Amino acid sequence: MTTVAAYAAPAAKAPLERTTIERREVGEHDVLIDIRFAGICHSDIHQAREGWGDAIFPMVPGHEIAGVVSEVGPGVTAFRAGDRVGVGCMVDSCRECENCRAGREQYCTGGGMVGTYNALGKDGEPTYGGYSQKIVVDENYVVRIPDGLPLDVAAPLLCAGITTYSPLKRWGAGPGKKVAVLGMGGLGHMGVKIAHALGAEVTVLSQSLRKKDDGLKLGADHYRATSDPKTFEELRGSFDLILSTVSAPLDFDAYLSLLRTEGTLANVGAPEEPVSLNLFSVLGGGKTLAGSMIGGIAETQEMLDFCAEHGIGAEIELIDAAGINEAYERVLNSDVRYRFVIDTATI
Repeated sequence: MTTVAAYAAPAAKAPLERTTIERREVGEHDVLIDIRFAGICHSDIHQAREGWGDAIFPMVPGHEIAGVVSEVGPGVTAFRAGDRVGVGCMVDSCRECENCRAGREQYCTGGGMVGTYNALGKDGEPTYGGYSQKIVVDENYVVRIPDGLPLDVAAPLLCAGITTYSPLKRWGAGPGKKVAVLGMGGLGHMGVKIAHALGAEVTVLSQSLRKKDDGLKLGADHYRATSDPKTFEELRGSFDLILSTVSAPLDFDAYLSLLRTEGTLANVGAPEEPVSLNLFSVLGGGKTLAGSMIGGIAETQEMLDFCAEHGIGAEIELIDAAGINEAYERVLNSDVRYRFVIDTATI
């Protein structure tokens, strides 16, 4: 076992504090990663504050991990010391179910994917995430970060990037398609960049026009305020795809009205509260209300390669580890443009 410094929540809703954790020894197929940067995802806050249900404490959050390989097990073939790598939202799965075999490990039905943190590994021990100096991960759940992507702006791609890339690809965002990105935050700003790079006509739907200049600069063709009733009147029946990145309950009937016939409203935001819907909003027009959760390992690698090819990284604010608790409050107040990233050298 190796002792490393980390930041952990000792209990639900408690401030994170510096501590030490134990990482397992490098096994046959393991990769030891010196973590350089770790993104702060809204999911970290939901879980550290038990917004999504009971959690495991102490909790070391962080599933947007970018770093450098420092050691590999004797059976590792894909990586070697010095490689630039990333780890996203999972560190294992059953590997045998239909979904795992098809590269959809995030939907593992053989016990579920093993989360990078707030989960139990196959050894029965809690997993600890990226707010730490090092992590040991099976090579099959590690991805390569292309040389063209700086590690700090690449870190958020391991969640925010794949979470938006996967549904945009699945529902055909591209030339000739009109795509709306609902919410202009940590997920939404990546959705705008990726949808634009895929060739779609992109509209941002945000509560206000406060971030309009940013949205247009990042690749949006249009930017509309959802607080303005005219938005819903004028854009009715406009979009092939709406990507909702919002983690608060929405008026789904209103947003479904913005879709064209057989359009799709894909949700990647995860509100803590249940939502309601009038089914006539999907019956009329044959519309689809869908969900998507991150992506498989191969698709995550595809996303990183795509982002490197198109010069896409996250818009970040780099912070010291001592600022994590303040960053959490600022995320909740939508006071970040657009992703906090921890310099793990400060842990």
